[in-house]
Amino acid sequence: MAPNTESPRDRYRAQVRAEIKEHAWKQIAGAGASALSLNAVAKQMGMTGPALYRYFGSRDELITELVTDAYRSLADTFRACAAEGAGLAELAHALRDWALQDPQRYFLIYGTPVPGYHAPDDVTAIAAEIMAVLLDVCAAVTPEHTDVTAFDAHLEQHRGWDGGHPGAAPVLRRALTCWTRLHGVLSLELAGHFTGMGFDPGELFGAELESLVGG
Repeated sequence: MAPNTESPRDRYRAQVRAEIKEHAWKQIAGAGASALSLNAVAKQMGMTGPALYRYFGSRDELITELVTDAYRSLADTFRACAAEGAGLAELAHALRDWALQDPQRYFLIYGTPVPGYHAPDDVTAIAAEIMAVLLDVCAAVTPEHTDVTAFDAHLEQHRGWDGGHPGAAPVLRRALTCWTRLHGVLSLELAGHFTGMGFDPGELFGAELESLVGG
């Protein structure tokens, strides 16, 4: 085992940053990411505002850290599924399990954008890793001679979002279709819009997934 070369000061700094993020998540759960306040977090921790700013220089820096953690967690989840040979159904259920485990984490990256906040390029690169896994899985289940649609032709002209994936346009369409439809059900479920409607959202998710896998 490699020796721990972190100094006590570095370990303390990492511990305080982790505690700040815990309080930030609680604040987001109560009032949403747009209401996140470093001064409020500092007060909850018994710190002064200037003291907290030594750990995170701005609200946006803290949000970036939270967004990065969320994307990295989902990317790791997807990569673990892919390493086990997961198909589209297993990947979709992994997404739902991940989202249900921490809805606020899900909404931070897939919900309403935080006003005035723009994620840096290295964060969006992690999001691209997630899509790359989905594209690989869709490539494995999309017939080679799938009929080409008008939207496929559009995708062929606008391929920047796919990270240079070698799949043909029908693969890209399948991945986008899966991504949007599954997130549509998930977002409504997590926001509580199915409450009181008398059916199990998990069954709806399963039915939507079955139509996607069959398609």
